[in-house]
Amino acid sequence: MDKKELIRLTENFVKKTLHDAEGGHDWFHIERVRRNALHIANGENTDPFIVELGALLHDIADAKFYDGDETVGPKKAEEFLKDHGVKEEIIEHIKNIINYVSFKSSLGQNNETVFESPELKIIQDADRLDAIGAIGIARAFNYGGFKNRSLYDPEIDPNLNMDKETYKKSKAPTINHFYEKLLLLKDMMNTETGQKLAEERHQFMKLYLEQFYQEWEGKK
Repeated sequence: MDKKELIRLTENFVKKTLHDAEGGHDWFHIERVRRNALHIANGENTDPFIVELGALLHDIADAKFYDGDETVGPKKAEEFLKDHGVKEEIIEHIKNIINYVSFKSSLGQNNETVFESPELKIIQDADRLDAIGAIGIARAFNYGGFKNRSLYDPEIDPNLNMDKETYKKSKAPTINHFYEKLLLLKDMMNTETGQKLAEERHQFMKLYLEQFYQEWEGKK
Protein backbone atom coordinates (compact mmCIF):
# COMPACT_ATOMS: atom_id res chain seq x y z
CA MET A 1 0.00 0.00 0.00
CA ASP A 2 1.12 3.54 -0.78
CA LYS A 3 2.53 5.27 2.31
CA LYS A 4 0.38 8.39 1.87
CA GLU A 5 -2.73 6.25 1.63
CA LEU A 6 -1.81 4.35 4.78
CA ILE A 7 -1.29 7.62 6.64
CA ARG A 8 -4.70 8.82 5.44
CA LEU A 9 -6.37 5.59 6.58
CA THR A 10 -4.54 5.76 9.90
CA GLU A 11 -5.77 9.32 10.46
CA ASN A 12 -9.35 8.17 9.90
CA PHE A 13 -8.88 5.18 12.20
CA VAL A 14 -7.45 7.32 15.01
CA LYS A 15 -10.11 10.02 14.67
CA LYS A 16 -12.86 7.41 14.87
CA THR A 17 -11.27 5.52 17.77
CA LEU A 18 -10.66 8.67 19.84
CA HIS A 19 -13.92 10.40 18.94
CA ASP A 20 -15.13 10.54 22.57
CA ALA A 21 -11.73 10.56 24.27
CA GLU A 22 -10.84 12.72 27.28
CA GLY A 23 -9.83 16.17 26.06
CA GLY A 24 -6.13 15.83 26.81
CA HIS A 25 -5.80 12.54 24.95
CA ASP A 26 -8.05 13.12 21.96
CA TRP A 27 -7.43 13.53 18.23
CA PHE A 28 -6.16 17.08 18.71
CA HIS A 29 -3.44 15.78 21.06
CA ILE A 30 -2.45 13.24 18.40
CA GLU A 31 -2.33 15.93 15.71
CA ARG A 32 -0.17 18.22 17.86
CA VAL A 33 2.24 15.37 18.58
CA ARG A 34 2.42 14.53 14.90
CA ARG A 35 3.22 18.13 13.97
CA ASN A 36 5.87 18.37 16.69
CA ALA A 37 7.37 15.04 15.70
CA LEU A 38 7.63 15.89 12.01
CA HIS A 39 9.17 19.26 12.89
CA ILE A 40 11.80 17.60 15.11
CA ALA A 41 12.43 14.90 12.49
CA ASN A 42 13.57 17.55 9.99
CA GLY A 43 16.86 17.83 11.83
CA GLU A 44 17.38 14.15 12.54
CA ASN A 45 18.56 11.08 10.65
CA THR A 46 15.29 9.17 10.77
CA ASP A 47 12.43 7.65 8.78
CA PRO A 48 9.68 10.30 8.56
CA PHE A 49 7.10 7.67 7.60
CA ILE A 50 7.69 5.72 10.83
CA VAL A 51 7.72 8.98 12.78
CA GLU A 52 4.34 10.02 11.38
CA LEU A 53 2.76 6.57 11.67
CA GLY A 54 4.08 6.12 15.21
CA ALA A 55 2.90 9.57 16.28
CA LEU A 56 -0.58 8.87 14.94
CA LEU A 57 -0.84 5.56 16.81
CA HIS A 58 1.14 6.31 19.98
CA ASP A 59 -1.97 6.92 22.12
CA ILE A 60 -4.52 4.78 20.29
CA ALA A 61 -5.42 3.17 23.63
CA ASP A 62 -3.71 4.91 26.55
CA ALA A 63 -3.49 2.40 29.39
CA LYS A 64 -4.86 4.87 31.94
CA PHE A 65 -8.25 4.62 30.22
CA TYR A 66 -8.13 0.81 30.11
CA ASP A 67 -7.63 0.00 33.81
CA GLY A 68 -3.87 0.23 33.38
CA ASP A 69 -3.74 -2.48 30.70
CA GLU A 70 -0.71 -1.60 28.56
CA THR A 71 -1.37 -4.36 26.02
CA VAL A 72 -4.48 -2.78 24.49
CA GLY A 73 -2.71 -0.04 22.50
CA PRO A 74 -0.16 -2.29 20.79
CA LYS A 75 -2.89 -4.84 20.01
CA LYS A 76 -5.19 -2.25 18.45
CA ALA A 77 -2.34 -0.86 16.35
CA GLU A 78 -1.22 -4.34 15.29
CA GLU A 79 -4.71 -5.37 14.21
CA PHE A 80 -5.18 -2.21 12.18
CA LEU A 81 -1.79 -2.42 10.48
CA LYS A 82 -2.12 -6.13 9.70
CA ASP A 83 -5.52 -5.49 8.16
CA HIS A 84 -3.81 -3.09 5.75
CA GLY A 85 -0.94 -5.38 4.82
CA VAL A 86 1.83 -3.53 6.61
CA LYS A 87 5.15 -5.36 6.88
CA GLU A 88 5.82 -7.20 10.11
CA GLU A 89 9.02 -5.25 10.90
CA ILE A 90 7.11 -1.97 10.67
CA ILE A 91 4.32 -3.32 12.88
CA GLU A 92 6.84 -4.40 15.51
CA HIS A 93 8.52 -1.00 15.41
CA ILE A 94 5.20 0.79 15.93
CA LYS A 95 4.24 -1.56 18.77
CA ASN A 96 7.55 -0.84 20.49
CA ILE A 97 7.02 2.89 20.08
CA ILE A 98 3.62 2.56 21.77
CA ASN A 99 5.11 0.44 24.54
CA TYR A 100 8.01 2.76 25.37
CA VAL A 101 6.88 6.29 24.48
CA SER A 102 5.31 7.21 27.82
CA PHE A 103 6.93 8.94 30.77
CA LYS A 104 5.98 6.10 33.11
CA SER A 105 8.08 3.69 31.02
CA SER A 106 11.17 5.55 32.23
CA LEU A 107 10.34 5.08 35.91
CA GLY A 108 12.25 2.40 37.76
CA GLN A 109 13.97 1.34 34.55
CA ASN A 110 16.60 -1.34 34.98
CA ASN A 111 19.23 -2.72 32.63
CA GLU A 112 16.94 -5.26 31.02
CA THR A 113 16.18 -5.01 27.32
CA VAL A 114 14.67 -1.63 26.46
CA PHE A 115 13.72 -0.72 22.92
CA GLU A 116 15.36 2.31 21.33
CA SER A 117 15.14 3.91 17.90
CA PRO A 118 15.59 7.43 16.50
CA GLU A 119 11.88 7.47 15.65
CA LEU A 120 10.88 6.59 19.22
CA LYS A 121 13.11 9.35 20.60
CA ILE A 122 11.52 11.92 18.29
CA ILE A 123 7.96 10.88 19.11
CA GLN A 124 8.83 10.80 22.79
CA ASP A 125 10.08 14.39 22.59
CA ALA A 126 6.98 15.46 20.66
CA ASP A 127 4.68 13.79 23.19
CA ARG A 128 6.56 15.35 26.10
CA LEU A 129 6.35 18.79 24.52
CA ASP A 130 2.56 18.45 24.49
CA ALA A 131 2.67 17.69 28.22
CA ILE A 132 4.36 21.00 29.14
CA GLY A 133 3.81 24.71 28.57
CA ALA A 134 0.33 26.24 28.19
CA ILE A 135 -1.11 23.15 26.52
CA GLY A 136 0.46 20.90 29.14
CA ILE A 137 -1.08 22.92 31.96
CA ALA A 138 -4.50 22.77 30.29
CA ARG A 139 -4.18 19.02 29.76
CA ALA A 140 -3.09 18.41 33.36
CA PHE A 141 -6.07 20.19 34.86
CA ASN A 142 -8.47 18.73 32.32
CA TYR A 143 -7.38 15.22 33.28
CA GLY A 144 -7.44 16.11 36.98
CA GLY A 145 -11.04 17.25 36.57
CA PHE A 146 -11.85 14.12 34.59
CA LYS A 147 -10.58 12.05 37.57
CA ASN A 148 -12.18 14.41 40.13
CA ARG A 149 -8.83 15.26 41.71
CA SER A 150 -8.22 18.33 43.84
CA LEU A 151 -6.34 21.25 42.32
CA TYR A 152 -3.90 21.53 45.21
CA ASP A 153 -3.55 20.38 48.79
CA PRO A 154 -0.71 21.93 50.81
CA GLU A 155 -0.83 18.90 53.13
CA ILE A 156 0.08 16.46 50.35
CA ASP A 157 3.70 16.67 49.23
CA PRO A 158 4.76 15.57 45.74
CA ASN A 159 6.23 12.07 45.59
CA LEU A 160 9.55 12.40 43.78
CA ASN A 161 10.56 8.76 44.11
CA MET A 162 7.73 6.89 42.44
CA ASP A 163 8.22 3.69 40.54
CA LYS A 164 6.05 2.87 37.55
CA GLU A 165 3.28 1.11 39.46
CA THR A 166 3.06 3.82 42.14
CA TYR A 167 2.87 6.47 39.44
CA LYS A 168 0.05 4.63 37.67
CA LYS A 169 -1.98 4.41 40.91
CA SER A 170 -1.39 7.99 42.07
CA LYS A 171 -4.44 10.10 42.93
CA ALA A 172 -2.48 13.16 44.02
CA PRO A 173 -3.64 16.76 43.41
CA THR A 174 -2.92 18.15 39.96
CA ILE A 175 -0.33 20.64 41.18
CA ASN A 176 1.76 17.72 42.46
CA HIS A 177 1.88 16.40 38.89
CA PHE A 178 4.01 19.39 37.92
CA TYR A 179 6.77 18.23 40.27
CA GLU A 180 6.28 14.51 39.73
CA LYS A 181 6.41 14.75 35.93
CA LEU A 182 5.95 18.01 34.02
CA LEU A 183 8.92 19.94 35.39
CA LEU A 184 11.16 16.91 34.85
CA LEU A 185 10.50 16.60 31.12
CA LYS A 186 12.76 19.43 29.92
CA ASP A 187 15.84 17.50 31.01
CA MET A 188 14.56 14.25 29.52
CA MET A 189 14.42 15.48 25.91
CA ASN A 190 16.32 13.29 23.46
CA THR A 191 16.98 15.76 20.64
CA GLU A 192 18.49 19.22 20.39
CA THR A 193 15.33 20.58 18.79
CA GLY A 194 13.21 19.04 21.54
CA GLN A 195 15.45 20.61 24.18
CA LYS A 196 15.15 24.06 22.61
CA LEU A 197 11.38 23.86 22.28
CA ALA A 198 11.02 22.55 25.84
CA GLU A 199 12.95 25.43 27.44
CA GLU A 200 10.33 28.15 26.83
CA ARG A 201 7.46 25.87 27.84
CA HIS A 202 9.30 24.90 31.00
CA GLN A 203 9.81 28.53 31.99
CA PHE A 204 6.14 29.26 31.33
CA MET A 205 5.14 26.50 33.78
CA LYS A 206 7.45 27.91 36.45
CA LEU A 207 5.87 31.36 36.04
CA TYR A 208 2.43 29.79 36.19
CA LEU A 209 3.23 28.06 39.48
CA GLU A 210 4.54 31.30 40.98
CA GLN A 211 1.29 33.02 40.05
CA PHE A 212 -0.78 30.08 41.30
CA TYR A 213 0.79 30.11 44.77
CA GLN A 214 0.48 33.90 45.07
CA GLU A 215 -3.21 33.72 44.23
CA TRP A 216 -3.67 30.71 46.54
CA GLU A 217 -2.26 32.76 49.43
CA GLY A 218 -4.36 35.78 48.43
CA LYS A 219 -1.31 37.90 47.62
CA LYS A 220 -2.54 38.80 44.12
